[in-house]
Amino acid sequence: MLTVVLLVAALLPTSAAPLPATAAAAPAAAAAEPRQIGYAQWTSGADFRSGRLLGVRSSKGRVTLKEPTRQRRYDGRRYDMGTWISPWVASPFDFTELVASWVARTPRDSWIEVQVRGRDRAGSRASWDTLARWAAGDRFVRRTTVSGQSDDLADVNVDTWRTSGLAAWQLRVRLMRKAGATRKSPRLESVGAMTSRLPPSSGVTASTPRRAAAGVVLDVPRYSQMVHQGHYPAWGNGGEAWCAPTSTSMVLGYYDALPPAKAWSWVPDGHEDPWVDLAARSTYDAEYEGTGNWPFNTAYAGTRTGEAFVTRLRSLREAEKFILAGIPVIASIAFGSGELGGTPISASNGHLLVIVGFTADGDVVVNDPAARERAGVRRTYDRGEFENAWLPKSGGLVFIVTDRNHPLPESNASNW
Repeated sequence: MLTVVLLVAALLPTSAAPLPATAAAAPAAAAAEPRQIGYAQWTSGADFRSGRLLGVRSSKGRVTLKEPTRQRRYDGRRYDMGTWISPWVASPFDFTELVASWVARTPRDSWIEVQVRGRDRAGSRASWDTLARWAAGDRFVRRTTVSGQSDDLADVNVDTWRTSGLAAWQLRVRLMRKAGATRKSPRLESVGAMTSRLPPSSGVTASTPRRAAAGVVLDVPRYSQMVHQGHYPAWGNGGEAWCAPTSTSMVLGYYDALPPAKAWSWVPDGHEDPWVDLAARSTYDAEYEGTGNWPFNTAYAGTRTGEAFVTRLRSLREAEKFILAGIPVIASIAFGSGELGGTPISASNGHLLVIVGFTADGDVVVNDPAARERAGVRRTYDRGEFENAWLPKSGGLVFIVTDRNHPLPESNASNW
């Protein structure tokens, strides 16, 4: 069954395993207008069977091609295609943004296409918009988003579906395999979406630290994006452009889930942390021309750990719950000169780093990949300054990557 987590009050999931992102009560200092966030995910056989299966089947907790219903041409090649369509998901608030994420396998010449449509409270439906054409590799299919599509109630901005305020949404995932092939089907293992409606804000008051998290710091390995400056111009040229794949690689290293050496054997000898080069190649968005696509990073990580998705949190109190569960949090921040003390770069319009723990006073311990070398990656940032670089800028956006040994924290509002 569908798992739904709503971040608007003490509204809890009633079935399936609880997801994190979060039913926490807002900190006392928060603004009166709530940060409304929801997350819904399909991740089991029962979940997938609640939707429509056209030419696909749900077996062993995944969706695979069965008897493709049609074919399509893409980039001069012909593919057999099957489709899974989710049920409609009603939102208790009129959401203005949606970010989908997924875990899938795409062996050989196969790939998936992720689409979304919505409905307003008057019943008008938006057309299907394509969020991504995705494959784990890049030999056959160009991994890409499709920005624009502003023909009706919404439009696509790289990895984010923006609306004027919709009341319900629905996902569609198309599975493609080289026409005539009968083996090595693409496999959809989970798919979900975060919806949000956030109040305008130029600043927030620092949240109160959670006592249980005081002094808890996870042993996440430290990698620098800057040591890759000039690497592979075709995938962003390293350096400042590779904060996302470097952060994702640090978290994979924490779970002992980095890819084997044969996967990055094409990287020249002498490249420090060559698995970061592989992560950049594996997350590159051809239309965006960068490696910072949020769901492309979690899709890559999910192939290594089994569980990864994009969501938003409402404060560091919610991030503390993940740290206490042994789960590092990749956060998206932005800041101007002097706004975040102690950073290795003076300013950024968008930067990814890993929250690894908290000091005894509640300040934030991070692995910041913007450091010039590994030795400078571990940093401590003021709690209030960090929340102001995170919550008003990206809306509290995070990547959550975990494995079966680190279950997600319960989303019970009375415990958050």
